[in-house]
Amino acid sequence: MSHIFPRNCRQSPPVAVGGDGCYLIDASGKRYLDGSGGAAVSCLGHSDKAIVAAIKAQADTLAFAHTGFFTSEPAEQLADLLVANAPTGIDRVYLVSGGSEATEAAIKLARQYWVEKGEPQRGKLIARKQSYHGNTIGALSAGGNEWRRAQFAPLLLDISHIDPCYEYRLRQDGESPEDYGLRAAQALEDEILRLGPDTVMAFMAEPVVGATAGAVPPAPGYFKRIREICDRYGVLLILDEVMCGMGRTGTLFACEQDGVAPDIVCIAKGLGAGYQPIGAMLCTAEIYAAIESGSGFFQHGHTYIGHPTAAAAGHAVVSALLDRGLVQRAQQQGEKLAERLYDRFCQHPHVGDLRGRGLFRGIELVADRDSKAPFDPSQGVAGKIKKAAFEQGLICYPMSGTIDGRTGDHVLIAPPFIIEDAQLDELTDKLGRAMDAVI
Repeated sequence: MSHIFPRNCRQSPPVAVGGDGCYLIDASGKRYLDGSGGAAVSCLGHSDKAIVAAIKAQADTLAFAHTGFFTSEPAEQLADLLVANAPTGIDRVYLVSGGSEATEAAIKLARQYWVEKGEPQRGKLIARKQSYHGNTIGALSAGGNEWRRAQFAPLLLDISHIDPCYEYRLRQDGESPEDYGLRAAQALEDEILRLGPDTVMAFMAEPVVGATAGAVPPAPGYFKRIREICDRYGVLLILDEVMCGMGRTGTLFACEQDGVAPDIVCIAKGLGAGYQPIGAMLCTAEIYAAIESGSGFFQHGHTYIGHPTAAAAGHAVVSALLDRGLVQRAQQQGEKLAERLYDRFCQHPHVGDLRGRGLFRGIELVADRDSKAPFDPSQGVAGKIKKAAFEQGLICYPMSGTIDGRTGDHVLIAPPFIIEDAQLDELTDKLGRAMDAVI
């Protein structure tokens, strides 16, 4: 009997014993093509010798030193590398152990920034419906997925949620994508004015929405307008790139493609590529200066922040992404994946939308294409596709609640950047068979 507290008490998952490139191997010897990188984590696959060597070398030298007493060479080197390749204005890096820690740190930094600036009345955060920012209390409060929030509602912070930029569902007939992008962004200004501009500290959003909505990219011009609105009212822009960043969408930082620079940006998942748990919250020099010239102390922290071994892994991963041309490869292979998904599913009677950027692709499933009506949640379509694909030897990321946290189903595809053309064929074929078996 296992003493592990599993994610699902009614399932007994196989034991993973090995990794080989884009594949995971269980104790029976069965091989699974990792079509989702776990949760968009394993961008380098599961057997990158250079990353493993960097981890071993650091563990042999210095495994851990608490940041209350020391900094470390790997942490400094990783911060330098990230800032050198970050959006304009980003100057400081706060290393944590994962995505929820990164977004939690971002929310607290935004609050402390305004306190240090002498505007303590700014304490309100605006986020979006159908967003996901993590599972700690602050991060879950910022997230806009009602299913994830429901049972913890009495514990959550009071955060405003506006409609997402969700073109497939919310763009009106006859409305251009550009006009829709401006209309969607206007919801932010409307909410700032409703709350009172001098009470709002930040707006938080994923550049490309991941787990809860299935690789939903913004409409053209959306984030440029969002940036303008934030600047007009002095609101900080926090971008959550935990899932969509670090090359996943075809640029190192996802926001590069929208021509905007955030005040704070959160990364994780692909930062460690699964080889070590690591994330980071990055901020501008201006935000850092407010803390430095004020109290001089960010009132936050965890034991394992800036962990030397994790930082060494992160530095090796980012170096690999940049030096091996893997960010560009994610874009190139992503286009090939999009073509294969289009060829296989564009006429499928139960595929409503194919979307995404780079190697970050979503398939929205519908009961009826013409009306865009979703499947009844009682059918459990997403869960059944996940199970059928797993039986085929494919790991993918189907989720329910795409539309409002209760209705709608999608499949998220986010394979390693090293995926070969033949494996793209394998992924598409196995996913197609799984969907045919279920629907």
